[in-house]
Amino acid sequence: MSKPRKPKGRPISGWLILDKPVDFGSTEAVGKIKWLFNAQKAGHAGTLDPLASGMLPIALGDATKTVPYVMDGRKIYEFTVTWGEERSTDDLEGEVTQSSDQRPSEEAIRALLPDYTGVINQIPPQFSAIKIAGERAYDLAREGETVEIPSREVEVHRLTLLKCEADRAFFEVECGKGTYVRSLARDFGRELGCYGHISELRRSYVAPFAEEMMVPLAELVALEAIEDKDERLAALDAFLVDTAEALSALPQLRITEDQAHRLRMGNSIIVRGRDAPVAEPEAVALSGNKLVAIGEIASGEFHPRRVFN
Repeated sequence: MSKPRKPKGRPISGWLILDKPVDFGSTEAVGKIKWLFNAQKAGHAGTLDPLASGMLPIALGDATKTVPYVMDGRKIYEFTVTWGEERSTDDLEGEVTQSSDQRPSEEAIRALLPDYTGVINQIPPQFSAIKIAGERAYDLAREGETVEIPSREVEVHRLTLLKCEADRAFFEVECGKGTYVRSLARDFGRELGCYGHISELRRSYVAPFAEEMMVPLAELVALEAIEDKDERLAALDAFLVDTAEALSALPQLRITEDQAHRLRMGNSIIVRGRDAPVAEPEAVALSGNKLVAIGEIASGEFHPRRVFN
């Protein structure tokens, strides 16, 4: 019987809050970070298009188990809509499909914003990762097919017009999971009768990570010049955010090292103490500052669902 293959790379865990540059794909960025950090596993929390820049949280090692919690978080984007053209991709990359000499007034744009705030119905772009009959919409679009993508509910918490120019307008939006900013630009242009597309897009926030946590890719790549491997990896590791940061919105339970051992073995533990919660559908168990498990508190016991090494 052959021995199981040992994973390549270091078993590190943590989040790297990357400031992704333009013309660099999300998958490409994850691959680069995984290689730089010599990590066993890596994944990202929310794709950014190649033409978009800004916050791309990348999980390394055990932190990949917390990706869904970051995917569900609020996001903030700054974006520019250029008027006069609708494009196949709803951004600068696509071919022009509709055009107009009309340009909207600032008053008309401002009057539009309340209709796009709150829970709204939105049709994702033709070039998107939405699955249609098992196929990605962008694969079908590249083959020249026009597909019917059903509308879906998304939540826009805040939508602000920052500045207007003759041919473009600048916005900031705070939104929930699944919102396509490209669809906002497309729908603005159609409703204003002038067409529009995204010409600039930057993501500045993905809950719970703050903007000041972002690290430019160039700053990380510059560390490749350090010849000593251990010194280079130590310099890179200094940029990692603790895995537990991704779960800061969940109730936290402080436990002993003995309890941590029981949880890591897959066993439940009794929750003691006057202030201990009786029931929580989801909570985090921490031993010191170390993340031990995500689980449920029910009938005075913590039941682990995901355990961390």
